[in-house]
Amino acid sequence: MADLENVTKLREQTGAGMVDCKKALDEAAGDFDKAVELLRKKGEAKAIKKMAERQAKDGIVFSYIHSNNKAGAMLELLCETDFVARTDDFKNLARDLAMQIVAMSPQYLKPEAVPAAVLEKEKEIYREQMKGENKPDAVKEKIIEGKLTKFFSEVCLLNQPFIKDESLTIDALIKQLVAKTGEKIEVGGFARFQI
Repeated sequence: MADLENVTKLREQTGAGMVDCKKALDEAAGDFDKAVELLRKKGEAKAIKKMAERQAKDGIVFSYIHSNNKAGAMLELLCETDFVARTDDFKNLARDLAMQIVAMSPQYLKPEAVPAAVLEKEKEIYREQMKGENKPDAVKEKIIEGKLTKFFSEVCLLNQPFIKDESLTIDALIKQLVAKTGEKIEVGGFARFQI
């Protein structure tokens, strides 16, 4: 049985509800780190479900200008309520995303936003690179698939590794806050400016 002190500590660290924290500690047999891991896994599953079901109609427009005053970004970050939009966690996420946009220059939000003509041009380049190689077509297609995944991680914001923690993608970073707040959070749009 989880004691109240650990349940409270777990709730403060993860932002999960008291009942969920108690269940996670019970399931982890009192192991705090394992309980955190369990809550993260459940939170991600909940996050995916919430993303599909709800509409993000509130949020903020955030601007970031780099210290050299030569580059900046504007970002529309959406959530479900103004309550979440006013939190420090939400504002910090907006700042991190705007900094990511300035640092990594994404051209698109997600792979689905990449125009078909651009994708075809990339595939054409990859096919041309492999022209002299004696490999079966199925193997070449797998290689092209892998190269496209790398391409998306360079040009699509949600697929990029987070500049402050490369073990996370931007999509995973957003899902962490979705799990914590219990609300749908998404990037509505962004623009990058540079002199």
